[in-house]
Amino acid sequence: MNKELFEAELNKLNITLTEKQKKDLDIYANFLQEYNTHTNLTSITNIDDIYLKHFYDSITIIKAIDLSSINTLLDIGTGAGFPGMVIKIIYPNINVTLLDSNNKKINFLKELSNKLNIQVNLVHDRAENFINNNRESYDVVVSRAVAQLNILLELAIPFLKVGSFFIAMKSHAVEEIDSSTSALNKLNSSIEDIIKLELPVEESKRTLIKIKKNDKTDLKYPRIYDKIKKQHL
Repeated sequence: MNKELFEAELNKLNITLTEKQKKDLDIYANFLQEYNTHTNLTSITNIDDIYLKHFYDSITIIKAIDLSSINTLLDIGTGAGFPGMVIKIIYPNINVTLLDSNNKKINFLKELSNKLNIQVNLVHDRAENFINNNRESYDVVVSRAVAQLNILLELAIPFLKVGSFFIAMKSHAVEEIDSSTSALNKLNSSIEDIIKLELPVEESKRTLIKIKKNDKTDLKYPRIYDKIKKQHL
């Protein structure tokens, strides 16, 4: 996906990029390529693939939720900033927090945010630690290709305000959805929508799972990660 096609596909989503946003994404793509030569951030390094599989894929979240009305967003396991940094570039008014346990990736994002002169909250920590002072603080929590849904739910739902949404960005997710019923019930949450789509050009399949937090989360969640992984809810 070249830049022209990227912009055309965003237009179909009712997004028209400003010249600054185009420049910021260009800087992002080039810096990602450069940084990746000495620090492993992603296996996707071709410029057209970056625009398709990182930038466009990140912004498909708007098929699940109207980001123009959001104040706070947390991206769990952001990696090299997907989708959180892309969201911040296109929706600059959102207060975005990028959370990752890999300090090399957080360092990359620090340098990138300085290059772009963009303010994001960068946190080097695990979700089950970061929750301590941030419980029920966010309008939206998002996670892209991080872990199985029944694991992600326990990490993500406690951060949400009641009535707010967690968007899990997946490829194929039927089995994960089927095995998450118990976790959803224990975390007072429910699936509101499942949006299936294909990326332009290569037509690879994606699934957006929109999950609503219906009531407060029991304070015993999330547990430490080893327990979450060994004994799913």
